Amino acid sequence: MKDLSSSKVSRALREARLVAKGLASTSHPILAHVIPMRRCNLACGYCNEYDKVSDPVPLEEMKKRIDRLASFGTTTITISGGEPMMHPEIYEIVSHIRSHGMIAGMISNGYYMIKDRIEKLNQAGLEYLQISIDNVEPDEISQKSLKRLDRHLGYLSEFAKFHININSVIGGGIKNPEDALVVAKRAVELGFGSTLGVIHDGNGQLKPLSGMEGQVYRQLRRFGKKKFGWLNNFQDDLAYGRPHNWRCRAGARYLYICEDGLVHYCSQQRGYPGIPLSEYTMDHIRHEFYTEKPCAKYCTIACVQQVAMMDNWRAPQQPFDLGEHILPKHHTEKDKVIEEILRAES
Repeated sequence: MKDLSSSKVSRALREARLVAKGLASTSHPILAHVIPMRRCNLACGYCNEYDKVSDPVPLEEMKKRIDRLASFGTTTITISGGEPMMHPEIYEIVSHIRSHGMIAGMISNGYYMIKDRIEKLNQAGLEYLQISIDNVEPDEISQKSLKRLDRHLGYLSEFAKFHININSVIGGGIKNPEDALVVAKRAVELGFGSTLGVIHDGNGQLKPLSGMEGQVYRQLRRFGKKKFGWLNNFQDDLAYGRPHNWRCRAGARYLYICEDGLVHYCSQQRGYPGIPLSEYTMDHIRHEFYTEKPCAKYCTIACVQQVAMMDNWRAPQQPFDLGEHILPKHHTEKDKVIEEILRAES
């Protein structure tokens, strides 16, 4: 059995530095999602983040985007898709992230996780992998089933040197919400982390949980408290239909860069601010840090919520102004106020 203690210690130290850096300064992104491949080998019924035709983003272009994110002081880059493992140079992309000292993560459907590819990811320096599993048996909604993926989970348990998290899913037309309990228990058996995802609509907003979904959620909530701390307070609010009051820092502390190289708030709010990463500046980051997002109260995008926890206690935001996002380079009176606040903080 491989000795992972040194890898775990190294990850823990880097996470501690990430938190310290994030608390000390608001002037850098904490997490960026980059899309090197929109194409996917699956076609899950609830997903709006894939197609069947797109070419992979060329490696040199991906390197330029990673370099640009590094210039902002970004601490973590997560590669997503589509299915990122379909990119022919995915290992070089991971390695380039690590060459800048940034944490490298990936969201994958798990189908490509076999021994030789896992070992290449180890060599490239991948540090985190998340796989969402939607059901126990595949159906017309999703092929991301425990039955289809359990063999690949076994390979990951045996060979991966990176941390693995399995995301159980409820909502969004999943036929058997109780499957999430089976998936979560299997993840714990294999020594993986386990989280629960509430599937959102096409705008990233809450789809209210049904009676059975609510029961499963409550069971997983109790299970999580006993076994591992993976549920956040925002999910409690949303599961029971309550708006969650928080300060979304998308466009600043969290960036989503699509396959075309444009910066968006998140995967479900593509179009805003819609600025090429090559033209994105610290002025944009400062502006978005202090801009209230109209979609925030019922947002289920966990990664954005988690990043925002670093700053929910500080820096009240001002209302979203569509005009400012159509003309993001125009210097407004609000931008001047923001700059004065940032100068005072520093």
